Amino acid sequence: MFGISATEFLVILLVAICVVPAKYWPDVMRFFARVFKYLRNLIWKITDFTNEIQERIDLEKPIDDLIQNATDDMFAKPKRKIVKRKPRTRNK
Repeated sequence: MFGISATEFLVILLVAICVVPAKYWPDVMRFFARVFKYLRNLIWKITDFTNEIQERIDLEKPIDDLIQNATDDMFAKPKRKIVKRKPRTRNK
């Protein structure tokens, strides 16, 4: 988590508990609860948005394939038919 190991996190937490007076702990916990709730809602919105984009891409993919096939058929070079000619004979 942010390049911080578990022991470093515990040291920071212990220092914070020692520095913040006990009467402010409920306010600090409310603040962190609001921050976590905001982050959770933000992550949910981002995942919902990415899922919606993925669904739209999946719906548009067959249409793109259909358009590509149609344009390939329209602009494809016509195949030349090989016509076998009879050998010419000289008239004497």
